Amino acid sequence: MQVNKVGVVGAGTMGSGIAQAFAVAGFDVVMRDISEDFVQRGLGTIRKSLERLASRDKITVEAKDAALARIQTATALEPLGDCDLVVEAALEDVDLKVKLFGELDTICKPEAILASNTSSISLTKIAAATKRPGKVIGMHFFNPVPMMKLVEVIRALQTDDEVCEIVEEVSSKVGKVPHVVKDSYGFVVNRVLIPMVNEGVNCLYEGLAQPEDIDEVMKLGANHPMGPLALADLIGLDIVLNVMETLYQGFEDPKYRPSPLLKQMVDAGYLGRKTGRGFYDYQKG
Repeated sequence: MQVNKVGVVGAGTMGSGIAQAFAVAGFDVVMRDISEDFVQRGLGTIRKSLERLASRDKITVEAKDAALARIQTATALEPLGDCDLVVEAALEDVDLKVKLFGELDTICKPEAILASNTSSISLTKIAAATKRPGKVIGMHFFNPVPMMKLVEVIRALQTDDEVCEIVEEVSSKVGKVPHVVKDSYGFVVNRVLIPMVNEGVNCLYEGLAQPEDIDEVMKLGANHPMGPLALADLIGLDIVLNVMETLYQGFEDPKYRPSPLLKQMVDAGYLGRKTGRGFYDYQKG
């Protein structure tokens, strides 16, 4: 099967980044979100990103213009009907994803591959919501998508071998490095990374050290480029909590219990960089 046209469901940070990566690589793209405002905001993000790359001579002006010309926007799912591959990048909510995949299954052509950018939710459960479970797979991109090389290719219990091979090949064409993993809560990256971040939050909650000290000791002692609390602020504390709850509920193992402080921060609306305040204050002049 040849993949020429790609649909992206969601025009937020991840969806717009995924759409940009495919468009730059020469694929025709349909980027869909639930409102015109959302899709135009996503398109604006892509335009700014491409202009920044062009100003740094990372791509030519002609390549920037060509990539933008390849992106079509939509507020309905029907325009995705003739796509060869659809990548869902909607909110990290299992019920929403199950509903979306059921709808995509009825709209998309029978041979189309349906992929999810989920960071922790069971692909096996998502696949079971369709009549083409063998053609459902995970494509977990990382933020910022245009820069980050990894794509975790997640095989649902039902995923066909051929589908996995096609998605690996497509990921490589987009300039990414695919690594295939089995379906399990959090997969590999988030199963290792997010509990580490959660333990950093627990260190603060228990008064072991101040945020700056917790981050610095991990940078200096473990050679991490960024400390766990600064990383949580970058990811978004709501997303960190969401992944921890998925791990905790999925494995029913207390080692994945979210930190009480993490829950409090999310309840307070202190979500990190995107709200101007998390473990650090980003509103200071």
